[in-house]
Amino acid sequence: MSHEMTPQEVAKHVRTYIGVFIALAALTVVTVAVSYLHLTIMWAVIVAMIIASIKGTLVAAFFMHLISERTAVYATLVVCALCFFMLFMIPVFTHAGNVAPS
Repeated sequence: MSHEMTPQEVAKHVRTYIGVFIALAALTVVTVAVSYLHLTIMWAVIVAMIIASIKGTLVAAFFMHLISERTAVYATLVVCALCFFMLFMIPVFTHAGNVAPS
């Protein structure tokens, strides 16, 4: 059972994908701009992970079509995101504990 899409539906999807692409490109520019701020390693990693998480969410929601999935998929995605976040915080907290005295 295939659903033929009208040209208007296709145009709407194309606009959405182009908007997501522009957002991803802008976030990439923001990532590069943040690298020039001379933040400490801990803050640089935190900011980079926040930006990467936003970009990953955009990709998963629109390009992987998770935005229209059922609640069970969202629950699984939230658990995975929390585990992902905890794993990325390990280097941050490890580095914070090993800061040399100045």
